[in-house]
This record gives sequence, C-alpha cells and structure tokens, in this order.
Amino acid sequence: MSAVENMRKMPRQSRARDTVEVVLEAAAQVLEMSGEAGFNTNAVAERAGVSIGALYRYIPDKAAILRALALRETEAHRDAVLAVVEGERGEVAKDRAIIRAFVGAFAGRTRARRIAVSALLARADHAELAERFAAAEAGLTDAQGRTLTRVQAFVLSRAVHGAMRAAVMEGVDFLESQAFEDELVRLSRAYLSAL
Repeated sequence: MSAVENMRKMPRQSRARDTVEVVLEAAAQVLEMSGEAGFNTNAVAERAGVSIGALYRYIPDKAAILRALALRETEAHRDAVLAVVEGERGEVAKDRAIIRAFVGAFAGRTRARRIAVSALLARADHAELAERFAAAEAGLTDAQGRTLTRVQAFVLSRAVHGAMRAAVMEGVDFLESQAFEDELVRLSRAYLSAL
C-alpha cells in the first residue's frame, strides 16, 4: 500500500505538506484523547485548525487518515533503524537502539498507535511493508560483526517484531517499559549467540 492510496492530492508545496503534517498530528492527538469512538474527520479538522474542505483536499476519509498516520510512523521508525544500522553511534548497543526505536514509536501514544496500526494492517500489502525495512535488515550483524544471512535476518526481525506487534495490538500496559525492552533485547541476543 503506497502513501498515494491515502492521498486525494499529493501536496507539492511546502505549505500543503505542512497542512497534511498538521492534520496527521491532530489525528494522533484525537485518537489518543478520544479513541476510535471520538475519531472523525470533523474532530481532526477542528483539532488541526483547518477547514474540513482543506482536510478533504488531501485525504479522502478517516480510514485514509489512519493509514497515512501509521505509514508516517512506519517511515520514522524505519529511518531511525537505518540510522542505527548504518553506524550512527548512540549511547546504547545497536540491537537495543533498534528495539527502543520501535518501542518509542508514535511518541508514546499507545492508543493512537493501536488504532492506526490496526487500520494499516487491515488493508496492507505486507510484502510492501516488509520491503520498507529490507535495507535495514540487510545491515543486521551478529555479535562478531558478521552480516546475517537473509534467512537469519528474517527470522530475527520477525521474532522480535511479532512480540512488539502483539504488545501494540493487545494494548499491554508494559509496552514502553524497561522490562519489555530488556526481554526483547534478551530474545535477539539469545538468537544471535546461537548462530
């Protein structure tokens, strides 16, 4: 599923892109405050401070807003993972930094995250979503710095991602906890040490 499917008209000018960004941020806020029951295009437009016409100029309906919001966060997460894989030094180990980037997605808005991700997955081309992370997976290494094979990278990423996705979709109260992050790191390191 491409971003184009979510947009009625692709914004070209900086002001139009800013409007779409404001709409998506407002959508995340409405979802977090009011949940799915309080989420509609009028509430989003009001929160964004734009007319309903301006909203509809770019995004056709509330389902498209949800998918666009989830894709925006997916892109931000992918960029964070790529930065870690490509060697940007951080204060924590690479595996922990990658997991932390996912756990911290949606800026801690767990309610908005669950609703938007659910909407995205309902109509997603899962192969296309996976392709967004292909470059990051290609850069995964074991503890000795050896690049993982394609199969190893797939198994490791899907094992960790599956636990994270389940935590999001099930709305667990420990999603952003240090304990959950630690267990995901333990899972990935146990797999890597067994290679």
